[in-house]
This record gives sequence, C-alpha cells and structure tokens, in this order.
Amino acid sequence: MERGLDTNVRRMRHKVFKAIAELAYTSTNLADDMEALPYRLCNMDSPEDWDNVYRERAVVRERARLALGMSLRPENQPVHVSQGVEESNVAEKYYEPPLMQVIPSACNACPENMYAVSDQCMGCVAHPCMEVCPKGAISMVNGKSFIDQEKCIKCGKCHAACPYDAISHKRRPCADACGAGAITSDELGRAEIDRTACVSCGMCMVNCPFGAIADKSQIFQLIRAMQSGRQIIAEVAPAFVGQFDGASPAQVKTALKKLGFHEVFEVAIGADIGCAAEAKHYVEKVATGELPFLLTSCCPSWNFLAKLFFPEMIGNISRELTPMVATARVIKKQFPEAAIVFIGPCASKKLEASRRTVRSDVDFVITFEELSAIFDAKGIDPSKIETGEPMEDASGAGRGYGVAGGVASAIEEAIKTYYPGVEVNIEHAQGLAECKKMLTMAKAGLKKGCLIEGMACPGGCISGAGTNIPIPKANRELDKFKAEAKNRLPAKDIPDIE
Repeated sequence: MERGLDTNVRRMRHKVFKAIAELAYTSTNLADDMEALPYRLCNMDSPEDWDNVYRERAVVRERARLALGMSLRPENQPVHVSQGVEESNVAEKYYEPPLMQVIPSACNACPENMYAVSDQCMGCVAHPCMEVCPKGAISMVNGKSFIDQEKCIKCGKCHAACPYDAISHKRRPCADACGAGAITSDELGRAEIDRTACVSCGMCMVNCPFGAIADKSQIFQLIRAMQSGRQIIAEVAPAFVGQFDGASPAQVKTALKKLGFHEVFEVAIGADIGCAAEAKHYVEKVATGELPFLLTSCCPSWNFLAKLFFPEMIGNISRELTPMVATARVIKKQFPEAAIVFIGPCASKKLEASRRTVRSDVDFVITFEELSAIFDAKGIDPSKIETGEPMEDASGAGRGYGVAGGVASAIEEAIKTYYPGVEVNIEHAQGLAECKKMLTMAKAGLKKGCLIEGMACPGGCISGAGTNIPIPKANRELDKFKAEAKNRLPAKDIPDIE
C-alpha cells in the first residue's frame, strides 16, 4: 500500500490520538470519558469506515486502549473499555507488552495465499491456465476458468500464463509486508502475530488496509509528565524534516518548546558519535581481520532480527550506542534530572527505550504521527509559527542516518577521511526480507571485510511506521536538511559516552 496517503485509516488513527491527548489535557473523569469516546468519535447516522456504527465503535474502543498504552480487551469476557485506565494514568513510561496487536473486530481475515479467477476471464479456447497447471486444479465452468482450491498448490503458473491477467494472486497485505514471517492466522482466519518472530518494525501495521494492526502509544503519559512540572527535553530524529505541514526545522523546534518541551536536540548528535566510533571500530577490528564483518547497531528491529534468527552473529553487531541512546546520554550530562523524549518515525524504538540490557536514559518515545495529534489537541500549527532557533547540532553525515544506506556511507566517508589507506567495503539492506538475505550471505562467509548496515523499513527511517508524509518527499527533505549542516562529517575523536 502506498505510504503517505491520507486514508480513512490514517484519519481515524489521528482522531483517536488527538482525542486521547485532549483527555490528558482536559478530562476530570478519565474512566467515564473513555467510555464516551467511541460515541463522540463515531457518527451514528453515517459510519465512516464500516458497514455499521457498532463495529466502528468496537474498533475505536480498542484503538483508544492502545493509545493509552493498554492492551486489547479479551473477546470472551465482559470488560469495560476503561478497565485498567487508572494504572495508565501516570506521569511516567507505561507499557503493557506486546507492542503490536491485531484488533480482532477490525481484521478482514484476508486470504493468506491463493490464486483466484476474476471476471476478466474471457473463457478463451486455448485456456493456457489449464494447460500449465501441474495438479489439474483448473477446469472450465460455465465457460470460465475455475480453480479448485483443494488441489491448487499456489505455484502461480496459471497467473503467469493468462493472456488477460485474469488470475489474481491474493495475499494478506500484513503478512506480505512482514519480512520476519511473524504473521499467522487464528482459528477464525484472522491475522495473528507470532511473538517469537516479531521484531516490532510496524510494517504490518502500515500495510493493513483495514487498520486492524496498531501499536501502543505513550502520548497520554508524556502529557501527564509535562503537567507534573518536570523538565522535559525532546530529542528529534533526522527524518522529522517536512513531517509537519512543511514547517521548517526551526519552526518545529519552536513548536515543541511552545508545547512544553524545555529544550530540543537533534538525535543526529548521537549518530555523529556512533559514526566516529564505528569508523574506528571497523579500522581496528574488521580491517585487521579480527572480525569477519561488522553489523551496524542503529535500527532496533534489524538488531532484533539478527539476534533472533542469527544468534551466532551477536559478536558481530556493533557495541556502540544507538543514536537515540547516545543523544540521551549527552542530554543527561547537561540536564541530569530531566525526562527525555525520543521523537521519531520508528515504532520499535518504544521497545528499545524499555529494554533492560542497555540503559536507554529515554523516558518516552512518540512518533511523528503521534506528535502531530498532540499539536492538534493544543491548537499548534508548526508551519504558522514565526521562525525561531535553528537546528545546528549535528553534521550532514549524522543527519544522513535517516535514510537507507546513510549509516554505511557516513562511516565509509569517515574512514576514508580520517584513516586514509584503509580499504572499506560497505553493504546495506533495507526491509526485513532483504536484511535476512544479507545476514544469510554473511553467515555463509560471503561478506568478509564488510561493514553491513541493515534497516528494517524499506527506505530507512524516513519510511518508518510513524511517518506522516510520502517517502519520496521525506527523502528530498532529508537531503536538503543534510546539505544545510555546517559540517559534512563529525570530528574524528568524540569523547566516549558512558
């Protein structure tokens, strides 16, 4: 499904996020307001998305719970939509695993994998579809081709042979988008997420045309933290440019301060730290032959994928902090008591911020999509704000981490500049399916001496699950932002961050 389209799914997600943000700002009885929310958002006379208002309300109820960080209600028990809401009514990170959930009432139970004859069939005399079928699954019924699904082995030969393109290959969009193979089916044929394989990239969520998959949000708890009077500082991923109605980086920074953030930093600061450190790591470990190859560590879903499916490669994953964590630690040195909020395009950063193995120093994670709803709830339009303080924290190389290939090329350029004479080989993969192929080749010994960058989202961070704009536009905006940086590369020696 094409990204960046303003569909009914996106509009309803925005409505729910905005409504939850408004509750955080105005509600005096959260449980009652939660119960009333589906009636307020769903038009009784003309439901927007479903054939009846009752199903629409059922979907909104579950979306509202997820937007508050809570889990879906069980289908076989009488549970109020507001049950457990007081536990989430806190001014700190609140998260009930898992991150991604399928909303049963919204799932269309799409065919997993089947070939079907459409009304475009001309009933031709040659009927090549019948001739190529190795299992005799195709016959002529009432002058048209018919596929016996019991015999069909899904080889696709009929689809390729039809001169009228009358045989379609029906696939479940969420499963098609999941390169980790984590989408299965429940007993009713509805999509289900295999937790043992899911790496929480969110590609299933953004590719479901029914909006049946959603992640959990922290916007309510973030607003509560702002209301508590605690110092809140934002660190913003490079892909933010162009995400808010064409607002400039300076306008977005000013809008964030107007929203209540004490200060705003670029996450590309941490990318600069990682770029310099990984360049040195490659020179000292890979170029010398001590390590056969090095995997970048920026994308959490790429890291999860490598550790889950290729555990023998854990020693090849860079030990450098991700840009999000490195930036948070820089901020903590200056503002030790502040709460830090990562704002980016990535769903899986919510899990990275919650992990216990490496201290993240990140208190909240919200996406650009969620931030847009908070701006709307407060009546703030970043594009109409007078230009304020510019973003001048990072190098062009660090900002380039937001696009596929940007991490590897930044490190390569740093090596060539600061370690002349060292030969460097780079590879990058985007999308989980391509990432798995790359890791398989590395395991087979075909990527020796390589610096390998992996990005779970096709296109890189600019096409993460929480983006607001079409990917080509995001790419152009990031290129421009990268070119505006004062320095092309980070300094060679950046102090280590503890």
